[in-house]
Amino acid sequence: MANASGLTRRTALSAALGSAAGAVAATRSPRAQGHFPNRPVTIIVPWAPGGSTDILARVIAEPLRQSMGQPFVVENRSGASGNIGSSVVARAVPDGYTLLFGSMSTHAMNGALFSTMPFDGVDDFSPISLLAFVLNTMVVHPSVPANTVAEFIAYARASPGKVTYASAGAGSTNHLCAAMFARMAGIDMVHVPYRGGAPAVLATVAGQTQLLFSAGTQTLGHVQAGRLRLLGVTEARRSRLMPDVPTVAETLPGYEMAVWYGALGPKDMPRDLVVRLNAEINRALMLPEVRDRMADIGVEVVNETPDAFAGRLRADATKWGKVIHELGITMADA
Repeated sequence: MANASGLTRRTALSAALGSAAGAVAATRSPRAQGHFPNRPVTIIVPWAPGGSTDILARVIAEPLRQSMGQPFVVENRSGASGNIGSSVVARAVPDGYTLLFGSMSTHAMNGALFSTMPFDGVDDFSPISLLAFVLNTMVVHPSVPANTVAEFIAYARASPGKVTYASAGAGSTNHLCAAMFARMAGIDMVHVPYRGGAPAVLATVAGQTQLLFSAGTQTLGHVQAGRLRLLGVTEARRSRLMPDVPTVAETLPGYEMAVWYGALGPKDMPRDLVVRLNAEINRALMLPEVRDRMADIGVEVVNETPDAFAGRLRADATKWGKVIHELGITMADA
């Protein structure tokens, strides 16, 4: 009986130790602990510092820290048209501690532009929240005899193959905007790719190229100084930031390029973390100081549910994959 009693005690002790070990393991899990976050969260921005996505990430990092009690650290991982930083997040543990501030280009376009990709822009991520739309502009050098989109189309039709447009490189949103515009307007223009958005803007300001489609963050200062002329915006509807500026679609029905930024995590993130982060990010975006700061650089912050953002992401990937295929644009063109 003594041996049986000892065995019983050892069995009970082993069970107790097992329960204790499970309890310790549970306390190490932020989800089991019921508290997220309990350490700093990293926001990967897949472009160099200073761009509008980077600014947005840094502007909302502080209110997120205040509301969630841990630092939100912005880390720039640029290269390969956003693919390098995005792939870091695609491979990360889906625990909410590594997030991505990506864009339409990284998640709805690159898959069609590159022959090989380190990730699937739709299936390898957990959509958390749409963040913002960037005012996207159609501008010309002041020497171009056009004050409206219609006048520009007439000018280009009268000079086939002579009008030049700049871009940040083959496959960039600048390039896609102009190529789609040329196809829909029935005009022939010459593409002049540069190594980045800033050189493309400067080339148009200098009159080396005549037309540019680019984010207002890069063009509006030159428009205000008279170095560029603004003809329209590329969104389907007029921007709340500049309601007096017509859309390109008012002249070319169906034309649209709405450039968005979004917050995403690795695929298979727990639903409760996605919902929590969506709520906190949306709360930060709606702060007056955040909205005003972003409006100053032509970025309109918005909020959207995870499911709505997921639907937008999948629809845009399908749409732009088809457009890119029809235009015959690949990164090999660079």
